Amino acid sequence: MSVLAACFSLFWGAFLAATILPGASELMLIGLIAKGIADPWLLVLVAGTGNTLGSVVNWLCGRFMLRYQERRWFPVKPKQLEAATRFFNRYGVWTLLFAWSPLGGDALTVIAGTLRVPLVPFVVLVAIGKFARYVVVAGATLAWPGL
Repeated sequence: MSVLAACFSLFWGAFLAATILPGASELMLIGLIAKGIADPWLLVLVAGTGNTLGSVVNWLCGRFMLRYQERRWFPVKPKQLEAATRFFNRYGVWTLLFAWSPLGGDALTVIAGTLRVPLVPFVVLVAIGKFARYVVVAGATLAWPGL
């Protein structure tokens, strides 16, 4: 697999994992690092960028498409929206640092759009959390003997 193909696959895997499709971009990252396909920092950059941009899609859904929340394709279920709204209202914009979380992270990004959090602070906070997650995954992968 070429570096370009690996980065392309990782970007779209991370992007889709942040939106409507469940995904395991961390597993893709681990596999690519373990195979030595590309520099780990490049892979972290690609995965973090894709995952952050996927969250921007969720922000857009919350901002402009909340009326479709009952549709199957909407990225967050109503119960998740309700729980994320309570959490967001209690702790504020800083909750976006936890947008990487598999339990409610996507809902937080939709709620941020619904509550009209400005896009620039949204992207900065979401990116910090998501890139930090990928750095930890990459570091653990590199430190794990036998990979």
